[in-house]
Amino acid sequence: MQIALFGTSADPPTAGHQKVLKWLSQCFDLVAVWAAENPFKLHKVSLEHRVKMLQILIDGIDSHPDNIYLQQDLSSLRTLETLDKALQKWQGAEYTLVVGSDLLTQLPRWYRIEDLLQQVQLLVVPRPGYAINETSMLGVKQLGASVKIAPITGLDVSSTSYRENGNSDALTPSVIEYINQQHLYKCQDVTQNCLKAR
Repeated sequence: MQIALFGTSADPPTAGHQKVLKWLSQCFDLVAVWAAENPFKLHKVSLEHRVKMLQILIDGIDSHPDNIYLQQDLSSLRTLETLDKALQKWQGAEYTLVVGSDLLTQLPRWYRIEDLLQQVQLLVVPRPGYAINETSMLGVKQLGASVKIAPITGLDVSSTSYRENGNSDALTPSVIEYINQQHLYKCQDVTQNCLKAR
């Protein structure tokens, strides 16, 4: 069984994540998804809310692929620990760790990254604004990674653009609805609050 491991610390998860998940569902037997705490950044809302938004994002994927599952029990501050949990859950599977191109320069600082990369294939999804260059690829390969680049590019949207500028194009309508219901982020009601403040 081929399993894609897709953890995200997105705050909130975006339409770009949804696009990638849908593509992964067409390429792998199982796509395991979880909301993560990223020790390299501060989060604006609780993990609980980000888990709920991620489930909403998965539920909203067209044609309802039946091989994408929110596996929040895999979440850990350390990806190696996440992999250990996956190995116990799905013995004998082959694992691909999916990361955005924005994480390539961060990977060398991950906990026991060499041990992790010996056990997974690395799939890098290009993101607009984060070029995949020879230097960053060489650095990851020197850590022992077997790397592939996904033949898709994420949408030119980000969680940051939503939080800081109220860019509602970054999110799906169902996630925006949840944000408004729960009164999350300072730009929870883009049309009434953020736009008036400009």
